[in-house]
Amino acid sequence: MATGMLSVGLGLTGREVLSLAAFALGAALWAVLACAFAARLARDRARWRAEADTPSALTAVAATSVLGVRVVLLGAVTLGEALLALAAVACPYLLASVIARWRGPVPGSAFLVCVAPQGIGVLAGTLAVAGAGAGPAWGALGCLCLGLLLYVGALARFDTRQVRVGAGDHWVAGGALAISALCAAKLAAFPGWHGAAHAVLRGVTLVLLALALAWYAVLLAAEARWPRPAFDVRRWSTVFPLGMTAVACLVAADPVGVDWLRPLGEALLWVAVAAWLLTLGQLGSALRARGAAREPAGPGA
Repeated sequence: MATGMLSVGLGLTGREVLSLAAFALGAALWAVLACAFAARLARDRARWRAEADTPSALTAVAATSVLGVRVVLLGAVTLGEALLALAAVACPYLLASVIARWRGPVPGSAFLVCVAPQGIGVLAGTLAVAGAGAGPAWGALGCLCLGLLLYVGALARFDTRQVRVGAGDHWVAGGALAISALCAAKLAAFPGWHGAAHAVLRGVTLVLLALALAWYAVLLAAEARWPRPAFDVRRWSTVFPLGMTAVACLVAADPVGVDWLRPLGEALLWVAVAAWLLTLGQLGSALRARGAAREPAGPGA
């Protein structure tokens, strides 16, 4: 998800070589995880069902949608439609499984119930703008509304202490609003809707983007106030919202007519790139430390 979103952002800013490199890496990772997902479904159905009940399972839907957006921007509309169908088939079951297990306060990863349908909405909106017609646009509108309702549900259950002690996935609280703003911006850019419809979508985009940027500021301030330098795999859930907020600003600039959103998006994109590199470096260090800990002790130990 994080790598794919950086690919989209780098492509929007004209850095095609870096964008394609990130896309190749993201597509390879998606293929490996998709094969593992399918193999577990075929061989260990009980474990697959247990993992499908967790919010992290919804990253499969979001990652598929992000990959679809990038391939559509590269001109592969048919492949984008296939990925849209795949994400749309998987989403309802996973959503229902995750929501059914909500008990008491929830962590930031719970906001993936919003991210998953909004990801589908962004892909559908991208297809609509690419000329696939009004059908995908209406589908994107439905996803936008559903995602916002699910966001409210997750927010009502969110454990706000996560802002202070969360290991990285608490950033999804803001990233979910950023992807909602991106979905609304795609709809505002669809040429089939104009007049009052465009005005409403423009207003919704601006409100959602303002809320996403407010979350960004709050979460950034919390990171400065309560530093969390130790590596945790959930830090990838920080990188994705950083990239998503940048892309939302870049995409929204034209349809909402706010020019300064583009330079803001470019600046935030480089913050996301830096966070991606830092997290990758921390992951490498953690893996090396784990490997060293497993090595047999020498004769002098």
